[in-house]
Amino acid sequence: MRFEIMRLDEVNGTTVDSKVVDAASVNRIVQQAAAIGQRLWIRPADEPAA
Repeated sequence: MRFEIMRLDEVNGTTVDSKVVDAASVNRIVQQAAAIGQRLWIRPADEPAA
């Protein structure tokens, strides 16, 4: 499964940038963001139709 991770602006909460990563990478990214107090929004990425 893949997830879209969006980094949010500290002032108004708008999306600054985003990337799509695999499930194995989510934990590492969340740990890094928590260490510096960064706000993230994580949601499942759209899967292409089979």
